[in-house]
Amino acid sequence: MQDIYNSTSFIILTGLSGAGKTQSMKAFEDLNFFCIDNLPPVLLKQVMELQASSGGQRRYAVAMDIRGKEYFEQLGEALDWLENSDYDYKVVFLECNDSVLVRRFSEVRRAHPLAGKGSIYDSIALERKMLAPIRERSHIVLDTSGFKPVNLKAHLSTAVTGKPLDELMLLDVFSFGFKYGAPVDADMVFDVRFVPNPYWVPELKHTNGLDAECADYVFRHHVADYFVRTATETLTTLIPHYIAEGRSRLTIGIGCSGGQHRSVAITERLVQQLRQCGANCQARHREIEAGNVKTA
Repeated sequence: MQDIYNSTSFIILTGLSGAGKTQSMKAFEDLNFFCIDNLPPVLLKQVMELQASSGGQRRYAVAMDIRGKEYFEQLGEALDWLENSDYDYKVVFLECNDSVLVRRFSEVRRAHPLAGKGSIYDSIALERKMLAPIRERSHIVLDTSGFKPVNLKAHLSTAVTGKPLDELMLLDVFSFGFKYGAPVDADMVFDVRFVPNPYWVPELKHTNGLDAECADYVFRHHVADYFVRTATETLTTLIPHYIAEGRSRLTIGIGCSGGQHRSVAITERLVQQLRQCGANCQARHREIEAGNVKTA
């Protein structure tokens, strides 16, 4: 099997029915892949060409499995064509032990795609036999027997992007003003109105937290620096626990009265500190972007 820890822009997902392809496609969507489920192999060339036309900027994940019935037999031919092409791709094969597969089918109360007169074990055995040549040609083989959905997402993240899930989780930190309404889309909201307000300093009234003189005034007060240190420690401690629950994005609101001075300066400093701790984060400023903040 080739080195799986290299990022790629086109994933072909296949494997045993019940091994986790549905959850895998959801995970790929969270990783910003354009996902196509149950693609007939005969259309693979057109989809590869479509992805290539994006200049590699758009990543694709396509699922092809035994649900395609008679079309699935064409997958081997499609892989032959790919091996002779210049396209960058990986085949990800999901497998699972029989007892877990039987339990999963029982829990969702649906029939195996190859269900016939025999038992479900017979259907699984037949599928394994049919998929054996594809498994041998796969770059990544994952046994999902003991995986929860979040475990599967973490393994796929590392396998196809070369990065662990914690490096892909985005912390979206934004400033806002309570006078324009508290945010309804934030996972956490911090009120920083305990910091003295630069608005009441005449020469700072028409500045905002992006201006050095305003930020200097905010952090002249030790409580602002204390808040940033404490928030950084809290968030870096909690991030692994959010990731363990399958979160790929955490939205954090920093609010002051008007979203002009204190919240902006503190958001910028907090994001700077989080990045130094290795977090993947971005700063944005709701009221500045909305035109609610007037500056000189």
